[in-house]
Amino acid sequence: MTDPEPPKAAPPTLPPTLPPGVFPPEAVELDGFRLRRATLADDTALLQAVQASFAELHPWMPWCTEPIELADQRAFIERSAEQWASGSAFNWFVVDAGGAVIGSVSIVDRIGPGGVEVGYWLRTDATGRGVMTRAAAWVTDIALSLPGVDRVEIHCDAANTRSANVARRLGFRLAHTVTAEPTAPGESGLSQVWVTP
Repeated sequence: MTDPEPPKAAPPTLPPTLPPGVFPPEAVELDGFRLRRATLADDTALLQAVQASFAELHPWMPWCTEPIELADQRAFIERSAEQWASGSAFNWFVVDAGGAVIGSVSIVDRIGPGGVEVGYWLRTDATGRGVMTRAAAWVTDIALSLPGVDRVEIHCDAANTRSANVARRLGFRLAHTVTAEPTAPGESGLSQVWVTP
């Protein structure tokens, strides 16, 4: 008889960086597209964007699994609204000139004092035009303007070259690579941490 494996310790809860009541702009017009907060009316547009990009998102995004359901998109939008209200995360949809949702970019307050993380994804047919680089640049600038924030990080799997390329184009530097339990099928188990200079 063997002893059961002891339970894994929960990761430490890091104190938030952002003070209560601090919020970034809810929308901005950029060159050829717009960033704005999501509404529940965006649920079908979000579903379509995720479905259109499943092959590219699924390897890297733990939330992108089949079947892709409308209810999951609504839950994400509702959770995003709760996180915005609490100040724990700020998520914007990337919306093209025709009004279609083509991606998402966010600031997440989960890496401890002084820092926030920026995350992003873009619909496959919108890549290659610098949209995400411009969106992530604006979000990074906004993050650095918030009280208490002195660094922004981008975390991505070492095999996710597209995400790493955005970080490079923004001038982030690769601070370190850490071993991480894969949470999506394409992940290598090595997570890169990119940091603002």
